[in-house]
Amino acid sequence: MTDTIQWLLDSGGPWTRYRTLVDLLDRPTDDPEVLAARSEMVEHPQVRTLISKAAGWPGYPLKRHNDAKHPIYALSTLADFGLRAHDPGLQSIIDAVLAHQSKEGAFQCQMNVSPKYGGTGEDTWGWMTCDAPTLLFALLAMGLRDDHRVQKAVQHLVALAEQSGYRCLVSPELGRFRGPGRKDDPCPIANVYALKALSLVPEQHDSPAAHAGAELLLAHWAHETRGKLFLFGVGRKFIRLKYPYVWFDILHVAEVLSRYRFVHQDPRFHRLIGAITDQADSQGRYTAGSMYTSWKGWSFADKKQPSPWLTFLVRRIEQRVTVHAK
Repeated sequence: MTDTIQWLLDSGGPWTRYRTLVDLLDRPTDDPEVLAARSEMVEHPQVRTLISKAAGWPGYPLKRHNDAKHPIYALSTLADFGLRAHDPGLQSIIDAVLAHQSKEGAFQCQMNVSPKYGGTGEDTWGWMTCDAPTLLFALLAMGLRDDHRVQKAVQHLVALAEQSGYRCLVSPELGRFRGPGRKDDPCPIANVYALKALSLVPEQHDSPAAHAGAELLLAHWAHETRGKLFLFGVGRKFIRLKYPYVWFDILHVAEVLSRYRFVHQDPRFHRLIGAITDQADSQGRYTAGSMYTSWKGWSFADKKQPSPWLTFLVRRIEQRVTVHAK
C-alpha cells in the first residue's frame, strides 16, 4: 500500500497528487504540500483545457447521454478533481448553469429529442434524470450547497425517488420521450447519477431515496442473469475500468455506492469491489479496460499503461470501506 501511495504521489498528475494527499493521507487543506498540488492542478494545461470546454456551456444540444465529449462531463470531471467555484474560469460557467433552472427545480441542459422518440426535433432547454443530477453534483461539489437554487434542485431530486428507485423521467418541454425500458421500471444510470449528487448532502445519506437507489443498483448487479434493465447490463463491458464517470460501468457504480456507509457491509457490494480489485496488476495498479477516445491523452484513457488516477479511485473506494468498518 505504501509503495502504491508513493507511486501516486510521484507519477500522477497534480489532480492525482492533490486528491491522494487529501483523501488517502488525510492531509488538511492548508498543508503546504496540498496547497502546492492544488495550485499546480488549477494551472495545469490539461485542466485549463477542460475549463475551456466547460466554458462553452451549454455547448451543443445533448442527443445521447454517453457523449463523453459534451461540456457536462468536462464540468463533472473538474468537480471530481476538486476544483471549486472560486477557481479561475469557473464562476462564469456556474452562472451559466444556474441561469437555466426549471420551475420544478432541476437544472436544465439544451437537448434535441427526435420526433421518432417523442420529442420535437428542435433544440430545447429541459431536464432528464440522466443529466440534471450531474449538474447538481457539480454545483454541490464546487461549494454551492447553501445556494437557494441548489437547495431547490436537491429537494426536487429527492421528491422524484420512488420505492423502487429513480425512473426515467423528463421535463414537460421534452414531450413524450422516455428511455428504452418499461415505463414503471427504474433506470440504473438515473440512480447512479442521483445517488452521486445526494451523497454530497449529509442529511440524505440514510434517506429513503438513497436506500431505494442503492438497492436497485445492488439488486441489478446481484441478478445479472436476469438480463438488462433499460438496456443496462452488468456483463463483460460493465466490469471494464473506465473514466471519466459518464455512463453505467463498474467503477462508476462502486464509486457512488461507496459513499453510503449503509452499503459497506452488504455482500453484494463486496462482490462488486472484488470484481474491480481482481483487475489489479502485481503492483496493485490499475489500467483502463475501456476508454473514451475524446479523452485520449489522459492516463485513464490508456489501455496499455497503469493509470495513477484509476489506481487512486480504486484505493479511495477501498479506504472508505476500511475506515468505516473500524
